Amino acid sequence: MPVSRFDAKSRAPLDVTDRSILRELQIDGRVSNLALAQRVHLSPSACLRRVKQLEDSGVIARYVALVDPRAVGQPGTSYTIVNLERLTTPAIEAFERAVQAEPSILDCFYVAGTNDYLIRFTYNDAADLERFHTDVLMRLPGVLRSNSMLVLRTVKKTTALDV
Repeated sequence: MPVSRFDAKSRAPLDVTDRSILRELQIDGRVSNLALAQRVHLSPSACLRRVKQLEDSGVIARYVALVDPRAVGQPGTSYTIVNLERLTTPAIEAFERAVQAEPSILDCFYVAGTNDYLIRFTYNDAADLERFHTDVLMRLPGVLRSNSMLVLRTVKKTTALDV
């Protein structure tokens, strides 16, 4: 995933129009420039220029298609807490390299508190969940223990930031 070109101290200045563009693109990233321009009350050329600036500054990181996991045979979601044996730089780097190379891990967050990482993955059924736990999760370098939370029902899920 591309890294943004700005940090928390130097946030890109966003005006009302930029925020409107971002809200619309988060609803429909495939909206035509003409339709987007109409929705945010700009000329098509001004709208295109604004979108390009948002892309170039890193505010718009990328465009993706969001796939429904159920539609591709992965109806289950697990959030798994992982603790490493040691939190040395080499151990952290080895674990993170292995996670980045594993396509079935969708998200991995290094977290503060009593745990080290939070991982999200999807699965098909109990056998698939067991396979992931045995063949993927527990074979990651340095894993001491894990604790999985299986999602029963999704109450809210969005990729849209409140801009």
